[in-house]
Amino acid sequence: MKQYEAFDATELYCPRCRTARPVHRRLLLVLPTGNRSEYRCAVCGEVLGGKSDTDSSEYREILQRSGRLTG
Repeated sequence: MKQYEAFDATELYCPRCRTARPVHRRLLLVLPTGNRSEYRCAVCGEVLGGKSDTDSSEYREILQRSGRLTG
């Protein structure tokens, strides 16, 4: 039984602030194979990490809105 699909970070260590800080997830790329995001410190804006997923639903949604995908 699968309990978790994916995890999202809410707080990460920031080397600039020298403590754990809340993070903002910023979407970088929407690809047919999934999305690429980065985590930034909510206080100073330092990039603290990244995440790739395999959810292509956002890509299909963009194609449908643009009229390039039918069905």
